[in-house]
Amino acid sequence: MTYTTHDSFASLAPPISSFQDQSLTTSKLCEIAQKSHHALASVRQPWSAYQPNPTDSYGLADLGMKNLGNVYRNLPVAQLIEHALIRGEGILADNGALCVKTGSYMGRSPHDKFIVDDPEHHAEIHWDDSNVPISELNFQHLYQRILSYVQGRDLYIFDGFVGADLSYRMGVRVITELASESLFSHQIFLRPSPLELASHHADFTVIAVPGLKGDPDHDGIHSEAFIVIDFSKRLVIIGGSRYAGEIKKSVFSLMNYVMAKQGVLPMHCAANRDAQGHTALFFGLSGTGKTTLASDPERFLIGDDEHGWSEEGIFNFEGGCYAKTSGLSKEHEPQIWQAIRSGALLENVILRASDRSPDYDDNSLTDNTRVAYPLDYIPNHEPSGLGNHPNAVIFLTADAFGVLPPIAKLTSAQAMYHFLSGYTSKLSRTEQGMTEPQVTFSACFGKPFLPLAATLYAEMLGDRLRKHHFTATVFLVNTGWFGGPYGVGQRIAIRHTRAMVSAALKGELNRVTYHAHPIFKIFVPDRVPGVPRAILDPRKTWADVHEYDQQARMLARRFIDNFAEVHGTNPELLQAGPTLEPYS
Repeated sequence: MTYTTHDSFASLAPPISSFQDQSLTTSKLCEIAQKSHHALASVRQPWSAYQPNPTDSYGLADLGMKNLGNVYRNLPVAQLIEHALIRGEGILADNGALCVKTGSYMGRSPHDKFIVDDPEHHAEIHWDDSNVPISELNFQHLYQRILSYVQGRDLYIFDGFVGADLSYRMGVRVITELASESLFSHQIFLRPSPLELASHHADFTVIAVPGLKGDPDHDGIHSEAFIVIDFSKRLVIIGGSRYAGEIKKSVFSLMNYVMAKQGVLPMHCAANRDAQGHTALFFGLSGTGKTTLASDPERFLIGDDEHGWSEEGIFNFEGGCYAKTSGLSKEHEPQIWQAIRSGALLENVILRASDRSPDYDDNSLTDNTRVAYPLDYIPNHEPSGLGNHPNAVIFLTADAFGVLPPIAKLTSAQAMYHFLSGYTSKLSRTEQGMTEPQVTFSACFGKPFLPLAATLYAEMLGDRLRKHHFTATVFLVNTGWFGGPYGVGQRIAIRHTRAMVSAALKGELNRVTYHAHPIFKIFVPDRVPGVPRAILDPRKTWADVHEYDQQARMLARRFIDNFAEVHGTNPELLQAGPTLEPYS
């Protein structure tokens, strides 16, 4: 759904809106914005009060950017929303959130991500399908295209930080042509105080110009979209895609390189703590429940996606959350539901025509509907972004094959094996229109964002688990299916998953007996408080145990083949993986 403006303000932006079938005048947009955002600005300023100084480019000339239009730096949230509305970038939902659509790219485009292959980094980058080289010459060609493209255009700057621990904090600058992407950056990264802004220095710079389309025939890329990281310059350039997650994950890739060099383990995980300071980590790929399970009303949320583990403890990289909204409900995810309000940014969420309320069950555009909001929208967040060394580590998977138990305890070797495997399953539609589960492995639960070899990060995790083995217990939690695969079995109820995670974090599973899974060899508890015993052993939930055995061996074979292909033949780790031996 896109709309257009019909007055002089329309000339402020190029026509890149993706909303249709709604035509709103600027006066109506401003009226909506004023009603929705009065809580964000106690005194409304006239438009002229926050017009930029056209002679001040805030250092963009040092990047070669010249002859620019207006340059806005760190605008307040209310003003960014007004700019986005007037420029036709989105509309307001009934809860006050800004709703945008990202066009043909509604998720990350992993095949369009490149790393500049330069002499300084060539030998250490782990070149593979996730880390594809691009020449310095092609990078410079793309960069010159960006410099030409931005001439005469308005730009938005967000200057902030990544890394809540001051010892490892990095300055980040995000330059965008969209006000909505600047809003995203403002809500996702750590926001500076006025004093910090005055002395801000950018260690990383991201330039996002989605209106500039790449040319595969001349730019050395694969499509019109490109995400290119230059580690020497600590610079990211993004074009052709309006999916804001590319900004977030590009910075994460930079942190995965820089933090590892500083002896900090960068992690694709959520983190929270209890009132006594006991910290838990939640690793998992998209759709496994990291944000949902970490946003626990009984615990304090440190962060929902990206963290570092240093000698001092855990720290959040970010200042906001980026949650999936598909199937979101007030009953099961009350904190996320309540965080979607004025200042939040919805991506690709369908709004009901009658009242503009979000329909989180409508995935007609994409299953990857998202919301970005600042961490302080969660009432029980941890303001410092810091946590102690973890007492519990949770590996999350959504097994749509119905094989893995809903919770199991791992030995140290098993933890390394499953960390390097990074398994989950995704549902894909076949040519015949059927939906079937597909196996997905992503080393360290974040392979696309790891510029160095996955084994390096796994060794860092192993060192920390060995050092803190008296306190850190590792569990594998399956948020997927039992009683059969997708289409036959049932999805594990979120209330049962929460009960299992709560029992693990409170130490209640230290007082129960376990039995080893015959194929995966992980340790399944015989009981969990508040959870029916009948669902704990997945084999017993299937109507035909022989079909379960066959399915389990199929999945085990996929684990074994993946590990041998990607991670070699380490005897200790291979022994920690599944077996194909029959049941006794």
